[in-house]
Amino acid sequence: MWRPRPVRVAIWPRLTRRGATLVIVGALLLAVSLWFDSRDVLVLAFVGIAMPGVAALFVVLRKPSLAVTRRFAPPVVGAGTSTQVALVIKNRSRRTFDGAHWRDGVPTTLTAAPEAILPAMGPYESMLPSGDDTVRVEYRLRMPRRGVYPIGPLRVGITDPFGLARVDRDVGTAHEVVVTPRVTPLDTALGTTASVDGVLNGLQLRTHPNSDELIAREYRYGDPMRRVNWPATARRGELMVREEEQRGDPEARILLDTTLAGRDRQAHRRENDDAPHFGFELGVEITASIGVHLLERGYRVRCDRVDDPERSLAADGSGAGYRLPGGDRLLLEDLARLGGPALQAGGGTDRSAAPTGTGTGTDAGPRPRGRDARTPGFAVLVDPDEHDAHALVALRSSFEPAVAFATQGVAGGIVEALEKADWRVVRVRRAAEIDAGWSGTTGPQASPERTTARGPADDGAVTDAS
Repeated sequence: MWRPRPVRVAIWPRLTRRGATLVIVGALLLAVSLWFDSRDVLVLAFVGIAMPGVAALFVVLRKPSLAVTRRFAPPVVGAGTSTQVALVIKNRSRRTFDGAHWRDGVPTTLTAAPEAILPAMGPYESMLPSGDDTVRVEYRLRMPRRGVYPIGPLRVGITDPFGLARVDRDVGTAHEVVVTPRVTPLDTALGTTASVDGVLNGLQLRTHPNSDELIAREYRYGDPMRRVNWPATARRGELMVREEEQRGDPEARILLDTTLAGRDRQAHRRENDDAPHFGFELGVEITASIGVHLLERGYRVRCDRVDDPERSLAADGSGAGYRLPGGDRLLLEDLARLGGPALQAGGGTDRSAAPTGTGTGTDAGPRPRGRDARTPGFAVLVDPDEHDAHALVALRSSFEPAVAFATQGVAGGIVEALEKADWRVVRVRRAAEIDAGWSGTTGPQASPERTTARGPADDGAVTDAS
């Protein structure tokens, strides 16, 4: 995860190139005046040395009194896009403020706008809502990856009229801008959606056995065969399926690996914490894509952690899950605020208190009401350990279907253990393969060595995911 740029507030002024040059010239004139015993040159030397000092005292005493309002358009942006930052600066002093430069403070991972001249502002006007005492400046800020970034405070550079000294002062406070992860549109007619619909349809029939059939429509690719309406098919001469009233409250669960527990902790601490972990960011994008896709199809989505299925991904807890309207926005914002693996590797879940077996997963996961009362479950794995694998194995009886999306860092032994527990494991190496991996979850299950994902960047080539 990124770290804020170390702020060096210039409490003491510094000389500009012009001021430093004048001091050097004054020192040389002083040496010449002492060597030749010339009082006229001594006066020039004194002026050359004293003027930068007076300029430095001037900028120290000239403290700006400014009020800064910062707005983002839009306030919540997606990774890889940009936002327009608008600054409204109001002079609170009774004197004119001019001759200053401005630059907004941003983290090191972002490219700040170049320093520019701040337009002159007149004295503070208490009777008018806005006037000569207010200026508006704008710049565009590109957000390369997800996160919550503090923008600000505003850095104002004050110089003297002769440009001999300068002091930088921070004005206002920082404001947060939320950058959500990228969302890959998933195919609505392919992948696990067909099996999810079949499970929810079976749950509905058992919960509401007297549910009325509203209409029989033509068969669409991905519809489960259990919904085929054979009498209507015989009458129409084409395959027809039942379109039933949705009375249930469909729910799906997504488990995200957030700890990278399978990695070497000491090696992890030696890595650069400022650099994003590719596998973890890919896992967040997979979670966002699946969550938004399920929400758009009417599901209530719960997002929990693999190491602790009772614990929600959100810091404030979202045990009730997300649902439309507004659930997709809340889900993306919670994923944007999700800390990186570097923050959790040192203080993750205490695994010593939990047995190595399946006790933790059984206690944490929801107990199924029966074979037909299972919810769809999706696990997004980055680099789990054996404890996480045991927890997922214990949760298998609660999920139908149970699909695990494994990034490149997942060990082969973990994949084999999950497949033995009847988890469907799909390898995803990069963001371009998310849609192909989702669509590839349909059909007969393949071995991990032959599980592949075809992305748009492959140009028709199949990439071995082993």
